[in-house]
Amino acid sequence: MSDIHAPCYYLAPDFHPSEGAGQPVIDPATLEQVGQRAIVTGAELESVLTRVNAAQRKWAKIDAKTRAAMLHQLANRIEAHDMTDCAILMSREMGKPYPEAIGEVANCAPIFRYYAEMARDEAGKVAGTTQVGSLQFARYEALGVSAHIMPFNFPILLMCWTVAASLAAGNGAVIKPAEATTLSTLEFMKVFSDMPEGLIACVPGDADVGRALVDSPKSHAVAFTGSVKAGQAVAEAAARRLKPAVIEAGGSDPMIITAHAPISVAAAGAVTGAFHMSGQVCTSTERMYVVDAVHDEFVPAFVSETKRLRIGNGLKKSEIGPLVSEAARDRVVKLVADAVANGATVECGGRIPEGMDTGWFYEPTILTNCTPDMAIQRQEVFGPVVSIVRVPDFDTAIAMANDSEFGLGASVFTTDLAEAHEACERLESGMVWINNPMIDNDALPFGGWKNSGIGRELGRMGLDTFRRTKMVIMDHNPVHHDWWYPYDDDWFLDEGGRKHV
Repeated sequence: MSDIHAPCYYLAPDFHPSEGAGQPVIDPATLEQVGQRAIVTGAELESVLTRVNAAQRKWAKIDAKTRAAMLHQLANRIEAHDMTDCAILMSREMGKPYPEAIGEVANCAPIFRYYAEMARDEAGKVAGTTQVGSLQFARYEALGVSAHIMPFNFPILLMCWTVAASLAAGNGAVIKPAEATTLSTLEFMKVFSDMPEGLIACVPGDADVGRALVDSPKSHAVAFTGSVKAGQAVAEAAARRLKPAVIEAGGSDPMIITAHAPISVAAAGAVTGAFHMSGQVCTSTERMYVVDAVHDEFVPAFVSETKRLRIGNGLKKSEIGPLVSEAARDRVVKLVADAVANGATVECGGRIPEGMDTGWFYEPTILTNCTPDMAIQRQEVFGPVVSIVRVPDFDTAIAMANDSEFGLGASVFTTDLAEAHEACERLESGMVWINNPMIDNDALPFGGWKNSGIGRELGRMGLDTFRRTKMVIMDHNPVHHDWWYPYDDDWFLDEGGRKHV
């Protein structure tokens, strides 16, 4: 078995040394080298796709009960596997605090169980017949091989969301991990060693490898999570080959604090919504709209809760780890500076932590006196920064929250039932959270509106992404039907252009 810290790729059940160029993996907290990751060669990718396609043809023929049992066994293996090394690697690669890394992998087994039973329970539909003596139904079938292009922020969990659905539907799966979290993804791949040989692969690489994977005629569906620009490119490439694709392209999620908000709860919830994983979550709260009546009470409470957070290496006692890269921090620094230059006030943070010059750290930052025209309100920040706009009322907050090219999620804090229902109906986003941000559910669809993406992960829709339908019309007792050719002469108009009686 190849050392995952050296350039390699995975094809179930084994790791294989890659002949592709090796790239260093750098810890964003210490700037020390963790290992090397591969950029697989075109020949290696072609070989992997050929073998996964061969394995998938056998997998698709397995009955649903047996396939479900194998996915339950996979879930058992995930639960029994010591994920410490995987979580440590994840923290060392992208800076995530260890409790969040180990918590991420702990949430992976249930999704395989969910889709094992979903695919077994629901495999088609019998329709009311349009003709006597005919059985008319639709059946779901696998697409072939799915390509999964993963982000760095939840490299394992988000991969499992779509891989579980794809396998349950009868497909094979090829994963292209994020460059920043290649090693932890490869470490997790060990859980697939008991699955059918060749059915699942992990091919490290750069954007060119991702493009080749999407463009290949040997892949048949695409799951992508990442930036809007990259998501658009993936969607266009998939569309050229008419491949189904689910695209989760990030967002700039709003949070509304209404006049009826429970202030202490809202302040604590806003801290998690804005600063979880240093704000590097697609559904992070980035824009806040606080109603004037509670603004001056809410802001100091929010600041006080934020100042309780500890900044540091993710493998030590800290809630706020480093940003994933120097470029990511530079972007945050630039957006904050622009906001301040245009009149924003820094209530806390707004700087690199004192004495932490090594690593890509940035203090959790709250900006007030922000206006909707600021760049920080129009762009995705993807860092530990939230900008607050004071608004006169609930209706204005809703309008400003919707005034965005993004539409992934939105949060509201209120104890007014009417406001809660209004928010659910009027917010233009794929997900709405009332008094509890960022929660997901395996049984409910996850995804966004507008530029935040197309398609859905999780739930029934997440399974359907990786299935195609086939309509079947079956007459068990063949007869000659009166509408078949040739038509009876009485069906035509007579010479005078009149219909026969």
